[in-house]
Amino acid sequence: MAYYNEKIETLPKAELEKLQYQELKVLVDRLYAKSPFYHDKMKAAGVLPSDIKSISDITKLPFMRKTDLRDNYPDKLVCCPKEDLVRYHVSSGTTGKPTVVAYTKNDLDTWSEAVARSLASCGIGRGDVLQVAYGYGLFTGGLGLHYGGEKLGATVIPASTGNSERQIELIQDLETTAIACTPSYFVHLIDVAKKIGVDISKDTKLRTAVLGAEPWSESMRRYIYDQSGVTAHNIFGTSEISGPMFTDCQELNGMHISGDIAYTEIIDPETGESLPAGEKGELTMTILTKEAIPMIRYRIGDITSIFPDECPCGRTSPRIDRLQGRVDDMLVIRGINVFPSAVEHALLRLPELTSHFMLEVTRNGPLDDMLVKVELKPDAMTDSINGLIGLQFRVERTLRDALNVSAKVELCPPNSLPRFEGKAKRVIDTRVF
Repeated sequence: MAYYNEKIETLPKAELEKLQYQELKVLVDRLYAKSPFYHDKMKAAGVLPSDIKSISDITKLPFMRKTDLRDNYPDKLVCCPKEDLVRYHVSSGTTGKPTVVAYTKNDLDTWSEAVARSLASCGIGRGDVLQVAYGYGLFTGGLGLHYGGEKLGATVIPASTGNSERQIELIQDLETTAIACTPSYFVHLIDVAKKIGVDISKDTKLRTAVLGAEPWSESMRRYIYDQSGVTAHNIFGTSEISGPMFTDCQELNGMHISGDIAYTEIIDPETGESLPAGEKGELTMTILTKEAIPMIRYRIGDITSIFPDECPCGRTSPRIDRLQGRVDDMLVIRGINVFPSAVEHALLRLPELTSHFMLEVTRNGPLDDMLVKVELKPDAMTDSINGLIGLQFRVERTLRDALNVSAKVELCPPNSLPRFEGKAKRVIDTRVF
């Protein structure tokens, strides 16, 4: 098993908790003294820096939310001299102002360190060619993987998104061994490769994909391997905590969160109470060494859980399960919680369907209706009306059994549903609340 920083990655739990407390104490003292925003939040919560006597006392500190960044646009949360800043990233705002994230040199070094560790845990290292097909620019994905790959010692291709046939050409000509992009875009690349006569498993050296920025399922992982021979790894991160940072290792059983960099909690999204390992709830993170815009108990909004056991890979850092969806993109259909990732997982059980789908949610009087548009594979197309009706019935039954709610299904021809180069947008919800 390859490590990038073996001493830190295998640190015994007691030593890790001691280090986390030391880092948290320094962070809280600095914010209380230098950040009017966080000083006021702590004062309102009735908490003083002296109240933090162990890492478990982190639960006494108030939460931060995305609205805190938007309300302090553009840079009122910056907690260091402006001349120490070396970069800004900006995430798109779906409502109102976007969120601005600032970095010092140390922040960028920490981010690159986290990504280098993660890539090493995926089996990537010196001698590998990493093609970064995330967007560059204000989005954090491209540059995060780029500098982490270089820090690791891999050869990086800054391909960015789009121009899919060119991406396939680069994979072949430059002998790419690993790629980083969204899962929906990688599935699209598999389709494009087939159309131009390229078998990724036979005609390229591509063997590893680092996929993130949208929820995806274990069924998708198996589908990708079956279609391309590529092992897909999950990567997690948000711009607020720096960017994409943490992946699952070669065990493919949960994403390792570097404990010296981030402290991870799972909370009840309704009450804010911390939940024990194994229980699903809202992911909350504290970035322990962030300088420019520190984030303490940042409510990320993703639904997951912490694994209670240690990983066979030898890393002692906490592992989180793959993301089940978001608190704010969870659909409530007739009182049942429905996540798009659960729909994907159910659909990929059916060999007649591709991985592409769309959800349309409407309200008919007092009741919610959900239409799931699914795309047939070419060899599933048939002139038999009875055959198509039978398949539609099987898809509806599969969804009902998986989701505990009924959905109408529309069978769509091959290549008729949208493809996405960035984050997939699979939900159209026209309900008015």
